[in-house]
Amino acid sequence: MAIPLIYNVRSVRARWTSAIVAVIGIAGTVGVFIAMLSLARGFRATLVASGSPDNALVMRAGSTSEMMGGITLDSVRVVEDAPGIARDSSGPLVTQEVVGVIPFPLISTGTDANVQVRGVSPHVLRIRNFVKIAQGRMLEPGLSEIVVGKNASTTYSGLTLGNILNFSGSHWKVVGIFDAGGSSFDSEVWCDAPVLNQVLKRPQNIFQSATVHLVSPDAFQQFKDAVTSDPRLNVDVIREVDYYAKQSTRFTTLITILGGVVASIMAIGAIFAGLNTMYSAVAERGREIATMRALGFGAAAVVVSFLVEAMLISFIGGAVGCAAVLPLNGLTTATINWQTFSSLAFAFKITTELLIKGVIFALAMGIIGGLLPAVRAARLPVATALREL
Repeated sequence: MAIPLIYNVRSVRARWTSAIVAVIGIAGTVGVFIAMLSLARGFRATLVASGSPDNALVMRAGSTSEMMGGITLDSVRVVEDAPGIARDSSGPLVTQEVVGVIPFPLISTGTDANVQVRGVSPHVLRIRNFVKIAQGRMLEPGLSEIVVGKNASTTYSGLTLGNILNFSGSHWKVVGIFDAGGSSFDSEVWCDAPVLNQVLKRPQNIFQSATVHLVSPDAFQQFKDAVTSDPRLNVDVIREVDYYAKQSTRFTTLITILGGVVASIMAIGAIFAGLNTMYSAVAERGREIATMRALGFGAAAVVVSFLVEAMLISFIGGAVGCAAVLPLNGLTTATINWQTFSSLAFAFKITTELLIKGVIFALAMGIIGGLLPAVRAARLPVATALREL
């Protein structure tokens, strides 16, 4: 015979002052748990959104990132003739790109932070067709003009439409602001690749990478086989979406581990708070427990009842923690992309899955914190407790 649930609800309500301590501890733990995981999710989502399954990235063989890459103009010309590449009236859709890191002052602090500056080709908007010019216009090839990602424009001083900047010994005019759909490109500054090579005093025929737009995602293997087997080339080919997914691995792993450690430490404190609350309940309700046992409720029913009470407290704490962290969803922050050593803006991404995991985490703490007091309650000597009535 089970003890009615209403008994547990009334018990928690009657002892709300002690229960609230456990609720706060669990809520804080769940909030940190979800916040850290949403941080990792947001970082990964931002980088993965930068890649398209229709695009392939070509870099020097053995390069782990564009910053370490190198591909000659002659190699780009060979790549352009490979099968599987989409073409339009202007020719094969390939953008050979130069990547550099330039410090710009943050609007918030005035201190410098690294911004990735990408030299692009005239084809770039046809290859990355999700990027749209939101204000102004696209840069003209051969001129010292730049277009700025929407996050970079609102994060760094001077990156506003029409402004003239001086960096790397050259004057640059901001002619456009682009929206890259929440991808990592929103944190970049784009300019003409040959001009950037000249300003950075790099060879004019050397680029970091070439991005190719394929006729379809299914054409990737055909393109890769043709390029990697060509004796004139020494390159690696990877789907663009896979490249950016790999870039996110180090940071997301670090945040997930760090979040797990912090949440585990806080969970220990929350569990002890739950233990204290439930042990106090057992001490205060010895006569009630003995009376229920005398009425025919078995030891198992008492254990289940106390576990239900502990889980009720933990569920409330989990729900409060989820509600408290929800305002973070979509909030933009920034960190260093360890692959490029540039600052990357991204948003917290709180999903339904994370909220469910937070509640499950809270219930797990409730079970751990309530099990020992529940067993103690079930083992109370009935005759001894009844004599105290």
